[in-house]
Amino acid sequence: MTKKRKRQEDFQKVKLKVGKKKPKLENATDTTFKTKAIQIPEQLKEDGVLPTQNRKLNIKDLLSQMHHYSPGVKHNALLGLKELLSQYPFVIDAHLSSIISEVAAVFTDKDSSVRGAAVHLLQFLASKIRAEQIAPFFPLVSAHLSSAMTHISEGIQEDSLKVLDVLLEAYPALLTDRSVILLKNFVELISHQQLSKRLKSRDKLSWMLSVNPNRRVTSQQWRLNVLTRLKKFLQAVVDGSSDTEDEGLQEQKDSSHSVRNPICISWKLHANNQQHIQLFESGGLRPKINSSFRLRSLTSVMDSAEKGLSSAENLKGFIEIIIPLLIECWIEASPAQSAPILGNLLESESQQLMHQVLSIIHLLWKLTKRHDETYKMELWLRMNYLVDFKHHFMRHFPYSLPDTVKHKKKDPCKRNCMKSSNNVDHLLLNLTLCDIMVSLASTSTLQTDSGWLDMIRKFVTDTLQDGSKLNSKQVNRLLGVTWRLMQIQQNKVATEPLIKAVYTLYQQRNLLFPVRTLLLKFFSRVYQKEDLRTQRIRSRSKVLSRWLAGLPQQLALLGLRNPELSNQLIDIIHSAASRSNKELLQSLQATAARIYDPLEGTLVLLPAEAQRRLVQLVYFLPCLPASLLACLSRCCIMGRMSSDLAATLIGILHMRSSFAGWKCQVQDNSVNDVDYFSFLFSTLIGFSREELTSLQGIRGKPHISQTQLSPIRLYLTDLDQFLHHWAVTEVICHSLSTIPSQSQCFDILQTGICKYLVGLVVIPDSTAGSVLCAINKLLDQACIISENLHRFLASCCYSLLYFLLTIDREDAEHLQKRDMLWGSCISALALLPRLLRLMLQSLQVSRICQEELPIVAQLLRLLMQHGQLRSHMITNEFLVQQIIKDIMTLKSGEVQEQWLTDLHYCFNIYLASHPQTPGPINTVY
Repeated sequence: MTKKRKRQEDFQKVKLKVGKKKPKLENATDTTFKTKAIQIPEQLKEDGVLPTQNRKLNIKDLLSQMHHYSPGVKHNALLGLKELLSQYPFVIDAHLSSIISEVAAVFTDKDSSVRGAAVHLLQFLASKIRAEQIAPFFPLVSAHLSSAMTHISEGIQEDSLKVLDVLLEAYPALLTDRSVILLKNFVELISHQQLSKRLKSRDKLSWMLSVNPNRRVTSQQWRLNVLTRLKKFLQAVVDGSSDTEDEGLQEQKDSSHSVRNPICISWKLHANNQQHIQLFESGGLRPKINSSFRLRSLTSVMDSAEKGLSSAENLKGFIEIIIPLLIECWIEASPAQSAPILGNLLESESQQLMHQVLSIIHLLWKLTKRHDETYKMELWLRMNYLVDFKHHFMRHFPYSLPDTVKHKKKDPCKRNCMKSSNNVDHLLLNLTLCDIMVSLASTSTLQTDSGWLDMIRKFVTDTLQDGSKLNSKQVNRLLGVTWRLMQIQQNKVATEPLIKAVYTLYQQRNLLFPVRTLLLKFFSRVYQKEDLRTQRIRSRSKVLSRWLAGLPQQLALLGLRNPELSNQLIDIIHSAASRSNKELLQSLQATAARIYDPLEGTLVLLPAEAQRRLVQLVYFLPCLPASLLACLSRCCIMGRMSSDLAATLIGILHMRSSFAGWKCQVQDNSVNDVDYFSFLFSTLIGFSREELTSLQGIRGKPHISQTQLSPIRLYLTDLDQFLHHWAVTEVICHSLSTIPSQSQCFDILQTGICKYLVGLVVIPDSTAGSVLCAINKLLDQACIISENLHRFLASCCYSLLYFLLTIDREDAEHLQKRDMLWGSCISALALLPRLLRLMLQSLQVSRICQEELPIVAQLLRLLMQHGQLRSHMITNEFLVQQIIKDIMTLKSGEVQEQWLTDLHYCFNIYLASHPQTPGPINTVY
């Protein structure tokens, strides 16, 4: 057998027959399978219908189009997203992660229209998404922003600044958390690294300004755009720091007069353990612990990259990079060396660039003051940059605009308040430069820096005195420089011209409220500093004394026109008065009558908190004459300040009087005793003599309560007036009770009542009740009451009791007076048995009409039931029995009514049987 035949036997071909199935192979795979339907419960089904925009595209369709290769499709997708999200804002919360990631991804798109649409959409989303919502996704947004800022394409870099504007406006705190990366991006936008030729090693690289001719704008304009955003970013860093302080005057750590919210303490609540008071060692707003140890802040645990500019090391490193670049920008924009010195002229674009340069340096200076070792930082800044600053910045100082000089040749001093066509304030530029320079000077370097300091001092003085209208930002920076100059050279020869210049600005009319506020804070701060210094050397500034003396008059003239400014004036006056400033106290004494005028004075016009401060000023007045006490009495009783505040005023006057019980000698003739008693009596009565006289002509209801058995008719006061008068009465009674000689005090009160009230026909109900309350408080065994006062009080008691028994139950206003008036009447009748007898004797029922008989019967029944009056009623049993007989005589021949039956019953129970131990019944009428 041949080899070919053997090979054929090994691989024999299987012959298939027609109609037969192909046999299965041994290694064949079974591909059959079975399926079953899955039943999804209804509650797990999702609604597949998503809201769509005009092109019938939902959120998923639009987001998927963001990955399309066509710029037109991506642009339309961004426009569609804005349209959809504006119509259905709830879609934002449902797809926030996807929206943020897709929009941020197109920050670096090659097409400018797509980037522009992304910026517009981001601006729309920023108004809809809160900071806490976007915070988890902000690292992604920041990463895309950094990628756009460092992109090789000039167009993407330019559009990245627009994205930065949106994020700075909406989320400044989130953006500043990544300050280290973004600050490096800012530097790279305007410069590039280059090996320094001065250094032999390649360890340290220097930065130099870069020029790109491919940009659509000039290099100077591009740097201006970048530095403008850098300034905004640093401002956000400054605002977001823990110890945020304002610019200029308020940036110093021992800031001027600051408004503090005092803790209102109610000693009654504190005594009942209902209010807890926490006292701090410093007595200020922030607790300070006197300890040599310091707690490490949380930022110290982080590494330097996480700290950002809060780290002194990072801040120094950034300053070392950016300051040389800023100086180069300044050199390019500054006027030529051959320019005239007088008002060195600047083009508007150059001035904008110089303004941004100085603003950035100023913000960096502010950040250096936030660190613990401020002195070392200032020393480092002076050592490294003072020479360059003097050479470049102060060389052509001050700076101005060409158009300003062109239009203001006759008045060159007023050019400082002008602005350029680009709305850049060149006065603020000069002041920012002054602020930067004076921060590098100190008392120890005064002689070395005298040359450029004199230039700054002259500029500041001329600006303050030229009479131009300055805005609040200019004044704030101007006062900050002035304050720093005063701290550098603290002798009176140098500081007095500066204070005089500020006072010249203060005397201008129609100053804006923020400007006036800043000036007040400045003077207050100067005064406090001078007051501390002159404890040893009494050499006060004459200008400052003149300013203080004019404050009370300004307060009186201001009135209600500007309550905030009035509050500031009051706080400054209070501070100076508490330090016994002679000039201010004399001026306050002369203006007190206008300030405390009860009709149009500052006290009654201002809100409650300002009223409280004005009331406290009464304590510091050198003298309290009778005319001023009369005004204060009217302020207490007119209801234009609260009863608590009136009580405070009464307490202050009591402390100023000779009855306060001081162990040491008080100021002579501060409050005359006669004037003090006149104040107390006038306030107790609650109405002036003119008002009482005008009430005598009122007749009939609803203002008058009248009975035929009493010569006194009651004038019914409003409930608010009554409650206010009653609260003041309680304080007056307390002050009267603290006077040592009670009998003499009672005689004075008795004389006043007999002189001014006895003989009146109409008396207010609050006045009658107040008189009875005072009598109850002062009456003791040594007091002798005249017959006229007895009869007057008896008439008052019956008139008040009759009024209380005839109040309509639907009259809710007068019903609230019952407890107070009823208690005063019953206490007076219990203390004075003769008063009760005179009132019973006046009940001559034969003179009254039939309608008043049930009222008299009810009064007798209540008096007999009252436990405090039981013994006195038994003493007057015969008199009561006679009254009952007279009532029976008038009611004879008729059917006996229920009220008459009740009267007989009470008489038989309480008087006829003479019980041995009268029960302590306190009748409720």
